[in-house]
Amino acid sequence: MITKTQRLIRFMEAGDWPKALSLANTFRRLGPYRDTIRLAHECRVHPRFYRGLGRDPEAATEEGIVALKLLYPCRGDEID
Repeated sequence: MITKTQRLIRFMEAGDWPKALSLANTFRRLGPYRDTIRLAHECRVHPRFYRGLGRDPEAATEEGIVALKLLYPCRGDEID
């Protein structure tokens, strides 16, 4: 049986960040990265709403991706 964490890592290795953020958003324990990852998912799903609140959805999404890479390092991952 494939765990949710294994699925997440597969999405990350494939570069499928929308699916990775969506799946990670369902995790209960994300430690200090919780808010960053959840905001990244929400900004990706509802960019106009967050733009209206004065947020930069693209920047928030990138921050969420960096947080995922820090929390779940994959093979060949390099943080820019």
